[in-house]
Amino acid sequence: MKNCPNCGNLCDDAVAFCNQCGTPLNGGAYRAYDPADHTAEFEAEDISQNKVLAMLPYLMGWIGIIIALLAVDNSKYVAFHVKQALKIQVVTILLGIVTALLVWTIIVPIAAGVCYIILFVLQIMAFFQICCGKAKELPIIRGLGFLK
Repeated sequence: MKNCPNCGNLCDDAVAFCNQCGTPLNGGAYRAYDPADHTAEFEAEDISQNKVLAMLPYLMGWIGIIIALLAVDNSKYVAFHVKQALKIQVVTILLGIVTALLVWTIIVPIAAGVCYIILFVLQIMAFFQICCGKAKELPIIRGLGFLK
């Protein structure tokens, strides 16, 4: 049994939070779980050796995706980022088709321009995640059900 540092309540040793005030009992070392963060699923060696290959799909589009797929030696880290980049490229193509079909309207080309900027920002976010050795699903793109 241990005492809560905040309210003094007596708590079991197995619990992580005080059942009276909710204070973390492990010295504040509690970490929130992020379901979009898949970094722990990959080996550190795989991440460090394949960062450049993982960057190619975001930097070069379809050509980078093809180069990364051809150059990778069963790297799960690169495969994760290729899937993310493929989602971005598919959304870009679909956005282009919708824009081409509805170009005669005023609002659709403006909205498409905003969406292209958002997709570009997502690619920049993914690039910096790779620089940090992370494998997080990108916002907006993570909700798309294809390429799981």
